[in-house]
Order: sequence, then structure tokens, then C-alpha cells
Amino acid sequence: MSAVAETVEIREEEIQETLESAVRPEPARVQEILAQARELHGLDTAGVTTLMGVDEPALLEELFHTAREVKESIYGQRLVLFAPLYISNLCANECLYCAFRASNKLLKRRALTQEEIAREVKLLVEQGHKRILVVAGESYPQHGLQYVLDSIETIYSVISGPGEIRRANVNVAPLTVDEFRLLKDAKIGTYQVFQETYHRETYAQMHRSGKKADYDWRIGAMDRAMTAGINDVGVGILFGLADVRFEILALLQHIAHLEDHFGVGPHTISVPRMELALGSDVATTPPHPVSDRDFQKIVAILRMAVPYTGIIMTTRETAQMRRETFALGISQISAGSRTNPGGYAEGDSDPDGEQFCLGDHRPLDEVIRDVAEMGYIPSFCTACYRLGRTGGDFMDLAKPGEIKWHCAPNAVSTFQEYVLDYASPATKAAGEKLIAETLAGMDERARGTSEKLLEAVRGGKRDVYC
Repeated sequence: MSAVAETVEIREEEIQETLESAVRPEPARVQEILAQARELHGLDTAGVTTLMGVDEPALLEELFHTAREVKESIYGQRLVLFAPLYISNLCANECLYCAFRASNKLLKRRALTQEEIAREVKLLVEQGHKRILVVAGESYPQHGLQYVLDSIETIYSVISGPGEIRRANVNVAPLTVDEFRLLKDAKIGTYQVFQETYHRETYAQMHRSGKKADYDWRIGAMDRAMTAGINDVGVGILFGLADVRFEILALLQHIAHLEDHFGVGPHTISVPRMELALGSDVATTPPHPVSDRDFQKIVAILRMAVPYTGIIMTTRETAQMRRETFALGISQISAGSRTNPGGYAEGDSDPDGEQFCLGDHRPLDEVIRDVAEMGYIPSFCTACYRLGRTGGDFMDLAKPGEIKWHCAPNAVSTFQEYVLDYASPATKAAGEKLIAETLAGMDERARGTSEKLLEAVRGGKRDVYC
């Protein structure tokens, strides 16, 4: 593993030249790129740039169809579910698009106590969740890293009935290498932080003060995390701040940098679009709004460009948009989310305390039933984290297709847990039907492993995996 790079270079002039020289894509060239995508080796900058220019309806449908093929080849019909847990909305940064920004006097500020965090976790566990994403504003010193570490310990200590949180992923402000080592020691899953925008001028305009105003400190976070031994990191863009074409090409440069320095890119990419946020004019009128169709194209192109990287869609999007986009490349979704500290105990989002407005307000059980009726297996699997299948080791299994021998059986067994322990009668019926259909469609090896895990779960065991 290399030392931390001094800077992560995003070659803006190169990206601008590429975009300025782009021409209307020829159908034959598009077909050639889509054929390349089906080989599951990813796409280069030229291929991605060409696909971003596709707008002819028939070609766009072929692009979407290819993305579906790529997604199903690698991920099958499973969708991993999680819930965000906002522990604090205290923040010292001034980000114009965010309700948590320091100057926002309309926001009700709150940092949960450890007792309140335990109560939130208990409620999430009793809904059926097994993995959560810990989110906190950047507030220091009293609610800094030690507060996050204490919160993770609390999260893992909560057991209710047959359930517990098996993996906590973390989305908190960038840290030093030594601080990241402490975070790793807390047994987190994925460390996640978004650059928001890779365009330096736009970044400076949107981040007026606070530590987050330092572009280089933020973009170097993944280098420091991986140097500290955190193998799985998650990146993301807040779409709507800058030209989406620029953002995608810059993101690919960042991924290439991580691959060059650490031998593996990010474990996940998140694709949030800007949503309304309390007191934010920027969120109300994004500088570069992204249409629904363009958003779907973003997901599809990313799936083909980095085929083995997970793509996360949150409840920012409406239920309908989520349904329409799952097949194009999404592999992880949040469900039953609240973006205000204490929101699960209080039973609903609080518009005066949440980070942004939600698009999908459905409870977890309803989302799972919907997903199952669409033919997707809701997965709560956390096996890879606990068996060391992370970072490069995960990719070594994923790229030759070996990871599916683990993922499909683990998805089925964790879904069976949910069906037995938490599902409503309607969701249980849909779930048992889907599990039977999924087993029937498996090859002999995967079916044999799945049946052994299912027998254990139906016999009363929990947290079985391969």
C-alpha cells in the first residue's frame, strides 16, 4: 500500500477539452461501446463521454437495456437494504445547499445522547434492519470523533428479540490517518464521504466556511482512510451543483487515482440529486438541475463504467423513480429513512430538523413488499465485512464471478430472517413466494448452499452466512 498522496489531481482542463470536442454520437459507435460494456470490464473516458451524449430514444433504450444486463450479470436480482441513523445535525460548515449549515437559524439543532441513540437503534432493529449508515454533521470538539466512536459502540450493543445491527457504515467528516485507524478499530463497514462537486470553482462557491471549505482536505479523505486500513470506501456526487458530464468524468478520475494508489477503487458510489432543504435557496433552484431521464442515464452509465462497484440510491428519490431505476444499476437502497436526529423515535421526519426533504416516505415493510413483488430479493447480508471479503479481496472474487456463490445464498437467508421475524402477513406471502421462485431459478451449487442456510434459519438459527 502506498503512502498518502499529497493531492488528488482532478484534471479539469482535460475534462473540459473532452466535453468541448464531443460530437453527436454515431449509432455504430454507441453499439460498439455497449458491446464493450457487456464484457464487464468497464468503460474508458471516451466511451463514457459518448454515452453521455446519447439522447435518441431508441439508442437510449438500448443503453438502458445494456445496463440492466450488466447489473443482472453481477448482482442478480438482489438489493441490499439499510437505514441512515442521524446522530447529530450540529455542524460548523457553511454549505449553501444543506439545512445543517452553521448559519441556518431555522433548523432545530440536536445531538442525540447515547441513550437516545440506543432507542433509535432498537426501533430500527425491531423494524428488521441489520445495517445502518451513521451520519453526523461536522461539529467539534464536543461532538467530534469520540462522540462517533461512542455512538458506534452503542449501536453494536443493542439487541432486541432476534435482531441486532450487524454492520454500521459511517458517513462523517474527513479525518486524519490516525483518526481513521480509530474508526477502523471500531469495526465499521464502509467509510463514506462525498466530494459533493469535483468542480473547484463551484466547490468554493458552495462551501463558504468551515473545514469542509478545503477542497483538497476533503478529496484526500479516501487516501487517508485507505492508508489507515479501511478497505471499503464510498464516494458520491450531489448532482445539481455542476455540469453532470463534468462530474462523471471527474469521478472516474478520482476512481482511477484510488486504483492506481491502492489497487482498488471505491466499494460504493452514491447518486443523490439535490432535494429541498430548509432555508436553502440553492436547494430550491439547483444551478444544474438533473431531469429524471438524465438521472436514469447517469445510473446506467455508471453501472457500465464501473460494473463491480455498488451504486446506492436513497429515499431522496420518489418511490416511482426508485422502481424505474433499480434495474439500471442500483444495488443498495435505504428504506424507511429519517434524516433528522431522533426521527425514528418520534415517528416521522421533522422538517425543522432534517437535512433534506424525502421523496419516499414508505415504511420498511412496504418497501420490502414492493421490492419483492418486482422480483428483487431484499438482502440484509453483512457477511463480507465479517469474513474479510473487503477491498481488493472482494474484487478478486467479484470480477471472475465467484462472489455470486456467496451473495445469492446470503441474500435469500437474510430475507428469510426478515420474513419470519418482522414481515406483515402480505409481505410474508410475497416473500415466501419470491424465495421459492428464486431457489427454483438457481443453479445446483447456489441452490444447495441456499437450502442449507434456509434450513438453519427456519430451524431458529440467525445470522448464518457463507
